[in-house]
Amino acid sequence: MALAAPLAPAAAQRTASLAVTLPAPADRGREAPSIQTANVLRDQNFRELLHSGFPARLHYRLELWSAGGFFDDLRKQIEWDVIVSYNPLERRYLATRIEGDKATSLGSYDKIEKVEEAIGRPFQPSFTPPARRDRYYYIATLDVEMLSVNDLDEVQRWLKGELRPAVHGERNPGTAITRGAKTLMTRLLGGGTRHYQARSGIFRP
Repeated sequence: MALAAPLAPAAAQRTASLAVTLPAPADRGREAPSIQTANVLRDQNFRELLHSGFPARLHYRLELWSAGGFFDDLRKQIEWDVIVSYNPLERRYLATRIEGDKATSLGSYDKIEKVEEAIGRPFQPSFTPPARRDRYYYIATLDVEMLSVNDLDEVQRWLKGELRPAVHGERNPGTAITRGAKTLMTRLLGGGTRHYQARSGIFRP
């Protein structure tokens, strides 16, 4: 049951969007919601920067909030990333999802539209839903930004197991490198951050 605006087929929809979809009512105490994006790399500046060697980082955050009382409370959250890069020698786009210490290849593609389709498929993060039968809702956010080539090198070294926590707290580079590492050049070239947010309806597990 989708509780954000439904995503139209890629051919029909031209605006970027983020949606959070709750599981079926009987599964809401066992399954995480599905997160889905559309057209988040459609920005022409982003595509030009990709072709120039600047990888894109899609940083997701899913928050669980309790509803009711005087204030809503943030109960838990999870973050993960998708890194998209372009290999000009092979003329291929590469996409990798990084969730905690787990890296999952989303494939290699010859067209940016195919990358959009791959990263836009519904994804259920490793998130344990609440067990108590209170009232809750989810908030999903997505920040899309361009990284420097050095940032990509750090991610690739981490994926190969060559980098042992260069980032304190044993966080993977995908969730930490851009806290201060994004270059001024990407900003000057139009690679600023694009922010998206979606919220589910209120539910009970």
